[in-house]
Amino acid sequence: MTLTPSSYKVLGKDGKAPDFSLPGTDGKQYSLEDFKGKKALLVIFMCNHCPYVRPKMDYFVELQEKYGPEGLRVVGINSNNAEEYPEDSFEKMKEYAEKNNFNFPYLYDGSQEVARAYGAECTPDPFLFDGDFRLKYHGRFDDAHGEPHSKGTSSEMENAIRDVLAGREVGVESLPSMGCSIKWK
Repeated sequence: MTLTPSSYKVLGKDGKAPDFSLPGTDGKQYSLEDFKGKKALLVIFMCNHCPYVRPKMDYFVELQEKYGPEGLRVVGINSNNAEEYPEDSFEKMKEYAEKNNFNFPYLYDGSQEVARAYGAECTPDPFLFDGDFRLKYHGRFDDAHGEPHSKGTSSEMENAIRDVLAGREVGVESLPSMGCSIKWK
């Protein structure tokens, strides 16, 4: 396992979210169009096996629960090579979504084209967009790497979400997310 930081080389601040068409664990196909009308979209590149993602899964659910009524939509995308990492297969994603009570779409990027289009490097690698799908924050959730959010002393993502939902410029510094590297083919 290599600890890898998120990268800002592909999608910069105010960059437009690349569109996608990906299958979800709920049997539906999703694209950006499905999230039109939301005030904020949080796209999290994640997977099942990463020790940096697992402690945050409950927090992803909590963010959707807490801020969904205000206009946030959380979306998880798994781009890992499932042939080399069977724990990240689509079937296992379905199991994890059910076991962890995901209240957000969990999508499979088997071609890895979406991860490349966004410039995702690690898991978790979160991208927060406004209602026009413009990137407003790309950085860590908090300072509790590899730990549940409750163990952290900061809440960068939550502060950024509140700013976007209120129509303000994001006032938090974008410190890179850290996690396992995406498992490329």
